[in-house]
Amino acid sequence: MPSSITLVECPRDAMQGWKHIIPTEQKIKYLDALLKVGFDVLDFGSFVSAKAIPQMADTKEVIPRLDLSNTKTKLLGIIANTRGAEDAVQYDEVSYLGFPFSISETFQLRNTNKTIAESLTQVEEIQNLCVQKGKELVIYISMGFGNPYGDPYSAEVAIDWVGKLVKLGVKTFAMSDTVGVAKPENIEYIFKSLVPEFKGVDIGAHFHSTPDTRDEKIQAAYDNGCRRFDSAIKGIGGCPMAKDELVGNMATENIVDWCERNKIELQINKEAFMDAMLIAGGIFM
Repeated sequence: MPSSITLVECPRDAMQGWKHIIPTEQKIKYLDALLKVGFDVLDFGSFVSAKAIPQMADTKEVIPRLDLSNTKTKLLGIIANTRGAEDAVQYDEVSYLGFPFSISETFQLRNTNKTIAESLTQVEEIQNLCVQKGKELVIYISMGFGNPYGDPYSAEVAIDWVGKLVKLGVKTFAMSDTVGVAKPENIEYIFKSLVPEFKGVDIGAHFHSTPDTRDEKIQAAYDNGCRRFDSAIKGIGGCPMAKDELVGNMATENIVDWCERNKIELQINKEAFMDAMLIAGGIFM
């Protein structure tokens, strides 16, 4: 039997760049519906500047109103600096802190207003804070498969940065196809290089994709040892700090369908999944 996968649902990524503000009550209803599905992790909100990402300004209001009484799903909150991490670790409900670490200097400045060198210092501080507070840090290797800014890129650069961050104690990574440029051969090379080398480290995939490239990206990652996949229902989302024409997230329904076709069992409630899909249809119109 093929080994199962870890599913990380990313409504935060879907909501953060949406064209109109989603009311808090609507967010809570949607997140509660997603908590019933049985995803392993829910990337639910972010502890970042409300000026930078106004859609996520109500994250602290949302947290205490979520129904976590009957779910196995763990919450992940995105942070962009140590100050955001200090806010996030105060919440018992939050298990994971996600930090976007771009190997593109241009994008790291654009996304977090810090250089790569400054961000590395932040990662050290945040990792120490996570250890102290019993949280787990997830590093997103942003622009991990290429970038549109003309910054130097090679797969070796992405691989090398994972090695450096593992030395700081980071155990979970999401290799991030931030603008949807990953090709199967690059995906194969990166995961084939990383997964065998870093035993005990979870090397996942956060793909952005057009509909016609979704299956080939999933297949290439899975065939080369990736067992953790980020996605968003309906494939909505993309980083608003990236280039203007956003490429959407990997669609969760595509991953579910791919798993079914490949006889990979998922521990999700299909009825709850369909209910969440209907709610998403009413939000993302």
